[in-house]
Amino acid sequence: MVLNNIEKLLEKYENGETTLQEEQALKQFFAQEHVPPHLEMYKPMFAYFAANQDEVFTKNVSLKPKRGFNYTWISVAAVVVLLLGFYFENSNKTNDLGTYNDPEIAFNEFSKSMEMISEKLNQGTATVGYLEEVNKGASTLKYLEELENATSIIFKKQIQ
Repeated sequence: MVLNNIEKLLEKYENGETTLQEEQALKQFFAQEHVPPHLEMYKPMFAYFAANQDEVFTKNVSLKPKRGFNYTWISVAAVVVLLLGFYFENSNKTNDLGTYNDPEIAFNEFSKSMEMISEKLNQGTATVGYLEEVNKGASTLKYLEELENATSIIFKKQIQ
C-alpha cells in the first residue's frame, strides 16, 4: 500500500500538483537506504533537493537602485554635433558647379569622361559574351525537340 501511495505521489509531483507535506513525504521516502529498483532513478533527484535545502544565500543585497548612465545627454550632444556639421558644411560651399568658360575645354573633358565610360562598358560586355554560347545551345535544343516530335509521330503510327 505504501508503494502505491508513493507512486501516486510521484505522479502528482511530476504534474506539479503536490503539497509541501506530500513533497516532504517523498523526500523522506527517497532518503531511505533501500528503495524499490523501478524508483531508483528518483533517489538522486530527491537527495539533491534535500542537500540544497540547507543552503543559504550569504551575500548582502543592496536595495538602492544603481544609477544608470544617462543616455539623454548623449543624444543631445549627438544632435548638437550634427547641427554644427550641417552648418559648417553649408557655409564652406562655393557656387562652383564645375562649369567651364571655354567651350573647347568643356568638350575635351566631356570626351574624356565619355571615353572612360565607354571603356568600362566594353569591359562589362566582354564578360557577358558567354551568353551567346548559351543561346546557341538553346537553339540546338530546339532541333532535338523537333527530332523528338518526329520520332513520337513515327512510333505512334507503328503502335496503331
